[in-house]
Parts: sequence; structure tokens; C-alpha cells
Amino acid sequence: MKKRVGRGADGSRVRGLGVRLLSLGVFVALWWAVTAAELVDAQFLPGPHAVWDAFVRANSWHELAPGVPREVRGEQNYFLWEHLVASLQRIGIGAGAAVLLGPPVGFVLGSSRLVSAIVEPYLNFLRMLPPLGYIGLLIVWFGIGDTSKNWLLFLAAFPPIVIATMSGVQGVSADRINAARSLGANRRQVITRVLLPATLPEVIGGIRVAVGFAWTTVVAAELNNGIPGIGGLAYLAGQQLNTPLTVACIIVIGLTALALDAVIKQVGVLAVPWKGLA
Repeated sequence: MKKRVGRGADGSRVRGLGVRLLSLGVFVALWWAVTAAELVDAQFLPGPHAVWDAFVRANSWHELAPGVPREVRGEQNYFLWEHLVASLQRIGIGAGAAVLLGPPVGFVLGSSRLVSAIVEPYLNFLRMLPPLGYIGLLIVWFGIGDTSKNWLLFLAAFPPIVIATMSGVQGVSADRINAARSLGANRRQVITRVLLPATLPEVIGGIRVAVGFAWTTVVAAELNNGIPGIGGLAYLAGQQLNTPLTVACIIVIGLTALALDAVIKQVGVLAVPWKGLA
């Protein structure tokens, strides 16, 4: 019986993958057809081949200009993958700090209604601010180097994690806590055996949202002195009307976002295997 269930699950995954690949193929075919028929100016919508050429050019040595023997390295003297790594490093520092600090802060706020009432409005205020609204202030405080970018990504990721953790702590039933205490559990055991396991799914969900939001903020973080950086390269390519390179950067940014989300989702499955079980 278990084997049949496993085979059914495997078959469902294969069908799901097939549907996604088919959808992608149809999308690319429509994209190619629209651009080949010149229904849209190539300056606004380059074809798949032009975008692929821009991607290859950004990852290889090439001539500075036609007829000029001097070769240059990728784009802005960095390969595209180096731009991506630079952005991921900034995400790792900024969002990573939020992942480390957010859950403990959220746990403290969720455990104290008084502290929560005082601090939560400020967290929501910060969460609602668009990154472009305060990137200028961070540059004034920390300069145009990576420090201001790391702070921006931290401030983008920190509030969602704290609020999700607070929600998880406050959502734990008082009956479960009282039941643990009636069985002789002390405060430490209540925290480690009841509150933390019950809150962990909310924390993972908050981290997933926060990292995604921080990644969407990477372009804003790299508007100033963002080279190397995939967001900075996309912005610069747009300013130079290099639409194929801009689209290539957008595709890389989107695929990286999907990969990050998939990794965090898998970590959540491993960390909270009981989630969703009756």
C-alpha cells in the first residue's frame, strides 16, 4: 500500500514538472513569435535569441566594440555570475543578520504584551516603508559602500521575521502551556518543548517572506555604486537602453529568487516535519 502511495506521489511530481516545462515552452514560443513578427519594437521587447546573446556576452571575454581588438571581461569588467555572487553576498550579510536576530526579538516581544504594544507599531511603520524611501538616508549615514546596502537589506528582512515570530508565540494555546506546567515542566522546558516547536513553522514562513522581500530590494540597494551586483547591472543596462541585457538580468534575478525560496522551503520541511500532520 505504501509503495502505491509513493508511486502516486512520484507520478504527480513528474506530471507537475511536465506541465511547468510545457508552460515554459509555450511562453518562449509565444515570445519568439511576437518578436519575430515584429509586433513589438525590439528596443522594448528583444527576442529570446538577443537575450541569450546578451547573457553569453555578459559571461565571456569579448571585443570592446566591433573592429576594436581590445577584449573586455563580461559587463562592467565582471562576469554576470560575479555580479550575482556579489548580490548574494549582500543578501547573506543583510538578510542573514535579520534571520539571526529576528526570531529572538520576536520571541521576546511575543512573550510580553507590554513590550509588544510599545515596539510593534514601530516595526509595522518600518515594514511599510518602501526601500527607496530611506536608502538616501542610509547613504548619508554609512556612505555609498556595501555597509548602506547591507543595512537596507537588513531593515527590509527584519520586520517580517519579528512579526511572524510574535504571531507564532502569541498563537500558542494557553491550554498547551498550562498542560505542560501541570506535568511538572519548568519555564525552560515550556520554552524549549512547547513554545519553540509550536512557533517554528511561523518563523520559517517569516524567513521565507523576508528573504524574498530582501531579494526584491536588491535593485534598490544597488542603485548607487552597485557594481558588481546583479541589481546594479540591471539598472545600468536599463539606463544605457541595453534591453537584452536588462531582460537577461531580470531572468537571472527571478530564477535566483525561485532557487532561494525552494531552499528555504526545503529547510522548513526538514525543520518542521510535523507541520500539516494531524
